[in-house]
Amino acid sequence: MPHSTPDQLCLNGLTIGPGERVLTRLVISRLPSGTVIDIPVHVFRALEPGPTVLLMAGMHGDEVNGIETIRRLIRRDLLRPLRGTIIAIPILNIYGFLNFSREVPDGKDVNRSFPGNPRGSLASRVAHRFMREIMPLIDYGIDFHTGGATRANTPQIRCLLHEDAETDALAAAFAAPFTLHAGLRPGSLRETAMQEGRRIIVYETGESMRLDEAGIDLGIAGTLRVLHYLGMAAEAPAPAHPTVVCLRSTWLRARYAGIFRSLVQLGQHVEEGQAYGSVADPYGERSVRLESPVTGYIIGLNHMPVVNQGDALVHVARLDAAPSRADLVVPFEEKPLKRTEEDVNEVDRADDPTPHDDGHGDEVW
Repeated sequence: MPHSTPDQLCLNGLTIGPGERVLTRLVISRLPSGTVIDIPVHVFRALEPGPTVLLMAGMHGDEVNGIETIRRLIRRDLLRPLRGTIIAIPILNIYGFLNFSREVPDGKDVNRSFPGNPRGSLASRVAHRFMREIMPLIDYGIDFHTGGATRANTPQIRCLLHEDAETDALAAAFAAPFTLHAGLRPGSLRETAMQEGRRIIVYETGESMRLDEAGIDLGIAGTLRVLHYLGMAAEAPAPAHPTVVCLRSTWLRARYAGIFRSLVQLGQHVEEGQAYGSVADPYGERSVRLESPVTGYIIGLNHMPVVNQGDALVHVARLDAAPSRADLVVPFEEKPLKRTEEDVNEVDRADDPTPHDDGHGDEVW
């Protein structure tokens, strides 16, 4: 259940009372030039006590959709809680944002550095400052993310499903087009928050360094629905479609290097055995048709046309909960395409049974 916000909220040396709206800046470090790097934090407090909700983006500096989602919520004056407190952090990883990078300058991922260390790496120091200043104040949170470079995600919530009633309720209230069960990763914000008794869900949409207008709009609407569910917003837009709940997912990877051409779109349903793309050599000599070994929905898609062996091509979310035969065999079949005026296709079936684990879903080949 939501905690009651104390009369006086203390953050970054400031005391923020009920009904106040404050912008403060957490100083993290300095650039080699001496320029101070700080994290702007917006605090919106209602007069009536209630839960404290965190809205945070920019954990990875190149993931701009979440940054833009929170910016629009602030700019449109949509963060006026009826009760409780909203803490909004548009950009956590200022270093990455300045350098169009996922990581901080030392190459570390902030989202693998929690709970952090005040004398550790730069990423660890960012995580530690967050844990010291922000985590003790919040009850719930939405962490906004985006797919990696050239890999786009359909709008989706990721969370630990069916293991915690509060998390399930937050995901249901957000009502993204897809909700995906995602286990807790060591060093991640979600894992650390769960250990601290806080509940955080992740919203994913689009790809890095590109604005996804539809995904941003869905993120705004979903945030308002969560606030409405918590009694912090008077109204919220109804979802356009029911949420598809997926209990597992599989990345299908390139068996051959070459030119990848996708035949599917984000959000599309695919059947087992359906062709989802092809990989061809750049010299016009052979092309390989790729068939899905599983039935599910395309929730992630690689837009990079030039791929190497082992590259993730499509992310398929599945409704089944139990392991299937596809988890034990090659998850897509390569078959020669029919001869056309453009392609001559001769392929050999690869025999290397080495699995690849992408860390997101099942072990795949």
